[in-house]
Amino acid sequence: MFLRLMLAGLLIAPAAPPAPARAAQACSSPYLIDKTLPNGARWRLCWEMRTIEGLTVTKVAYTPKGNRPISVLRSAALAQIHVPYDSGEPRYHDIGSLGSAVVALTEADCPGGERAKGKVCVTTRPRGHAYLKDGWGDPDARESAQGQELVVLAAYQVGWYTYISEWVFGDDGSISPRVGATGSLAGTTTAPKHGWPIGVGRKHFEESHSHNVFWRMDFDIQGKAHDVVEQYDFSGSGTKKRSMTKRTLKRETKAVNGRMRWWRVVDPRVRNGDRHPVSWEINNSDSAEYRGPSDEAFTHADVYVTQYRACERLASENVSPRCRRSVDRYANGERVTDPVLWVNVGFHHVARDEDADPMPIHWQGFRITPRDVTATNPH
Repeated sequence: MFLRLMLAGLLIAPAAPPAPARAAQACSSPYLIDKTLPNGARWRLCWEMRTIEGLTVTKVAYTPKGNRPISVLRSAALAQIHVPYDSGEPRYHDIGSLGSAVVALTEADCPGGERAKGKVCVTTRPRGHAYLKDGWGDPDARESAQGQELVVLAAYQVGWYTYISEWVFGDDGSISPRVGATGSLAGTTTAPKHGWPIGVGRKHFEESHSHNVFWRMDFDIQGKAHDVVEQYDFSGSGTKKRSMTKRTLKRETKAVNGRMRWWRVVDPRVRNGDRHPVSWEINNSDSAEYRGPSDEAFTHADVYVTQYRACERLASENVSPRCRRSVDRYANGERVTDPVLWVNVGFHHVARDEDADPMPIHWQGFRITPRDVTATNPH
């Protein structure tokens, strides 16, 4: 039976020390972000500007109000922006040297925030209602609160496009990675069946294309030991009853989105005040789910689970000679003891007149939600 320590609402088993190869020194200013939001929630993390992946967040820890810190992510970064055009060509892989494509930010790009090293914006902003509970006619019983979120972002100029990469940390413990595409249309002319008329008349058909964005996340819930990935499904569509099934992903695998399907990373030895295991839930229901040809097999799944390997950095066009070239080849059935999750979110861009220069931003991403991290509403 494991010895557990009561840590202000979290029951946490002693974690094994990190392996020497992965030990990391604590960062310092300007690479350290330590922000307490108005509701008392605190996020502490480090950032790096890597040559290949660009903005990378590391050593991410969340402290709910009145609780002790709990580590969530060892590291997380963009892992590819794959841009195939509807006519079949071109087919871009926009990540490979994001660090050299980073854009210097102005004060207007980072309202109310700090521009770390001039390239990374650290700011806070409202996220809307945290909750609203009517008092059933009793004004003294009415409860309502507005939420806040910490935002860490960088921008990159890649060809005609300007990509904005955001990591959004909510005061409810949520994490929302997302990418916005703006800048200019490429101006590619194609046949009507592959595009949309832009400009006067029907002379220029701007080619439709996809943005398939991949993120790589190395979860470490109170350390890397004992983290497990689970998949949840609900049967019974068209009936009055629904049944939940759980599948533990003990080996490297790929998974596709399904109706009501979601995943979580859980450490069964780390428990909240209700003695429920602490976890973070991943939902990827907003993807366009692009599926490419056989030589783009990395697009054939929406979530990949792999065993941690330092050289597995990109979802496609991986540059390390010690590793395979794409995430579909990483997931070869090896036993998973230190899970890394890769999430693929697609957006199909069919241009419109409103995209005329400068192109309005369109966002794509997903949400990581705390599940049983606290015993009650942390706000």
